[in-house]
Amino acid sequence: MFQAFLLSVLLLFAVLLVFRWVPIPTSSFMQQQEHKISYQWVSWDEISPHLALAVLSSEDQRFPNHWGVDTIELKKALSTKGKPIRRGASTITQQVAKNLFLWTSKSYTRKGIEAVLAIALELTWPKQRILEVYLNVAQFGNGIFGAEEASKAFFDKPAKQLNKEESALLASVLPRPAVSNVNDPKPKLIKKQQWVLKQMKQLGGINYLNKL
Repeated sequence: MFQAFLLSVLLLFAVLLVFRWVPIPTSSFMQQQEHKISYQWVSWDEISPHLALAVLSSEDQRFPNHWGVDTIELKKALSTKGKPIRRGASTITQQVAKNLFLWTSKSYTRKGIEAVLAIALELTWPKQRILEVYLNVAQFGNGIFGAEEASKAFFDKPAKQLNKEESALLASVLPRPAVSNVNDPKPKLIKKQQWVLKQMKQLGGINYLNKL
């Protein structure tokens, strides 16, 4: 039993070490989609820093400082036991762990495994790599995965050329990407975009990325 557990742990870290440098070919979440998906991997240097900052501003402002699990948000989530689990309790690292390896349905079992995987990611990947992977595997629309495909689909340009406003709008759809329409944003989405832009400014602009 212990040998099997140890072998599983070693295998996990071996996979994570490989993907510390190798582009991610697909993810568990992509494989669970019932319709055709659009996905293209691009490196960190091919993604606008405005989008990286916008995603941090919207999803996980404590990302540079935590170790994969945001204990502040986790305590809030645990205090709502019996109620639906809120997305806000997940860090970007946890979302990477979920997207790459886990199933989509919400449960406390999945959240526990997700947290363990997030810590493993933090032990093997630098912060910039974790964010790079997230920007590539996150869903930005119906069947649209990754910054490059999203940028081309919605703005007809590569991800590297996204400006602040476009980046903030893309980051704003992440809570509900399958039902949010960047091409026809509703007032609620525009309001979220303006909030993200304000957060980007308060964090100090793209210089905030130097903390990674």
